[in-house]
Amino acid sequence: MQAARHVVCALSGGVDSAVAALLLKRRGYQVTGVFMKNWDLLDEHGVCAADKDCEDAYRVCQILDLPFRQVSYVKEYWNDVFSDFLNEYEKGRTPNPDIICNKHIKFSCFFRYAVDNLGADAIATGHYARTSQEDGEVFQQKHIKRPEGLFRNRFEVRNAVKLLQAADSFKDQTFFLSQVSQDALRRTIFPLGGLTKDFVKKIAAENRLHHVLQKKESMGMCFIGKRNFEHFLLQYLPSRPGQFISIEDHKVLGTHKGWFLYTLGQRANIGGLRAPWYVVEKDSAKGDVFVAPRLDHPALYRDLLRTSRVHWITEEPPAALVRDKMMECHFRFRHQMALVCRVLQGGRVPGQREDPAAGAVCLHASEGPAPSWGAHR
Repeated sequence: MQAARHVVCALSGGVDSAVAALLLKRRGYQVTGVFMKNWDLLDEHGVCAADKDCEDAYRVCQILDLPFRQVSYVKEYWNDVFSDFLNEYEKGRTPNPDIICNKHIKFSCFFRYAVDNLGADAIATGHYARTSQEDGEVFQQKHIKRPEGLFRNRFEVRNAVKLLQAADSFKDQTFFLSQVSQDALRRTIFPLGGLTKDFVKKIAAENRLHHVLQKKESMGMCFIGKRNFEHFLLQYLPSRPGQFISIEDHKVLGTHKGWFLYTLGQRANIGGLRAPWYVVEKDSAKGDVFVAPRLDHPALYRDLLRTSRVHWITEEPPAALVRDKMMECHFRFRHQMALVCRVLQGGRVPGQREDPAAGAVCLHASEGPAPSWGAHR
């Protein structure tokens, strides 16, 4: 008789990952729960929030009778996620640390730990997402070392696994998984992909998981918590005072502590003004932030976005983009933003000798103007 497949499930101390572990056990897998400590954060009472989450994750394993492990990636998180977060803000861009955390921590560090140290046949998380393969196909996957260097083997036969949206469109988290590697995705199970959040809560309530069901859903960045975002960022980046300037008549409307604190399109809270103003442009040399008086102001809209090098989950750019140097696609730059149809056009990276679609691309509005995308990646 074949031994049960070993699945290592990432446990956050929340209801989603707890139910994911439960469903895996119901499927007959040998399940190990692992809690990742990525940040040392004390709340207003001096208690480390990660320690409380770890206790909740451990209790889940006790209730489900699963082995429990704890690993620390505080150093890796600082180097690969938080440092990137600060560097991007210094450059005037608005990064998404959840995307980078999934890329470098959960689906790299944790993935390798599960496979190499715990002998996992697959990993699982509580993300609301799906892939193009069934569980049985996941266990058939073997690690394939990719060719290194500029040129890749175009003749290698490899059916790429696709990342698919969850059944619950409101909870869908594929946006946060958009830079996960193909190797990790091929060995990953998302037990909640076909479920709604309400049904997940019902499962938790029926299986003695009340301690995670009662917790508030985590929102925002783990390293900021309930603190003021501007005050937090200025603890790490030097203040660079500047002015808010009207895009219409160049009148000075107020002052700020740093142009890098603002994202294109966001509301700028300018003291003394009742009506809302929104960020249009930023002058990094002078430190000025240009603002517009209405959310529908023409200066806030763009019909073209140029990206840096693209991460293709399937590792190769779509055949249509390679062939025609352009293709229609659906696009979003923010979680839960409605998908919009755009035209993707390949562009050549300086010094690149392969197909231009593998490098930078441009997104063109296909039906009217699109919101300003310049600060997002």
